[in-house]
Amino acid sequence: MKVYGVIAQAESHAHNRPVEQVHFHEVGSMDAVADITAFCLLLSELAPDKVLASPVRIGFGEVKCAHGILPVPAPATAWILQDIPVYAGNIRGELCTPTGAALLKCFAEDFCTLPQMKVQKIGLGCGKKDFPQANCVRAMIGETPDSGETILELTCNLDDMTPEALGFAMEEILAAGAVDVFTVPVTMKKSRPGFLLTCMCRESLREEILRIIFLHTTTLGVRENICNRYTLRREIEIRDTADGQIRRKTASGWGTKREKYEFDDLARIARQKGISLARAAEIAEKYFS
Repeated sequence: MKVYGVIAQAESHAHNRPVEQVHFHEVGSMDAVADITAFCLLLSELAPDKVLASPVRIGFGEVKCAHGILPVPAPATAWILQDIPVYAGNIRGELCTPTGAALLKCFAEDFCTLPQMKVQKIGLGCGKKDFPQANCVRAMIGETPDSGETILELTCNLDDMTPEALGFAMEEILAAGAVDVFTVPVTMKKSRPGFLLTCMCRESLREEILRIIFLHTTTLGVRENICNRYTLRREIEIRDTADGQIRRKTASGWGTKREKYEFDDLARIARQKGISLARAAEIAEKYFS
């Protein structure tokens, strides 16, 4: 139902009429119903922790449908693929339909290159049309390293910004979804003191983070490095106590485990009681023992 909801919204936009007045054409046929239902059923049976997809090759040219000859991608497909990385490629024809686009929109959590993983099973499906390249979709299921992921490191040098403006830019970058952002003092050309701005973000946010960097900083260019990132699993346990809410953060994995109380909670207790942070931590410990 979620997939058809996405398709209905796309058709509503394409026809400029309310969803209640939308009529499904190709996507309403029985084979499309079978495709969507089977996909959802099989994905439920596989129950992966995360679904990733590559950037979508959509093709180019024209396609014949119930409304006549339309450009590729068709209007509904183009609407669904908003905010998803796409490219035309070198094959003339429709390579992504509204059905396929809606499935990706609903279930793919990120669009990136193949991450580091131990492949356990491979599925392959081929279409009926003949193209110069293989007309197939491939799915792989496997295990990634413990909490490992591919991440982008975007860096640039800045020597003509005020600290206030730089701080504002960092706040905007974090608000856009960056994993982390920080600066390091550097010496630049003509012995000018400056900053090296480093931002870590997921590949799906590349365009938005770059836009923000260029908008809010004075840089003329940004460098990109692709990194493997390995993290500990992080959890937060919350207790409602006589001293207010206390949060304990736990990080585990890779043969280690660490615990730490939220600083803001300890600071609040220390101020309320007029005691040290160390004593506040001892009080917090009693609530979790």
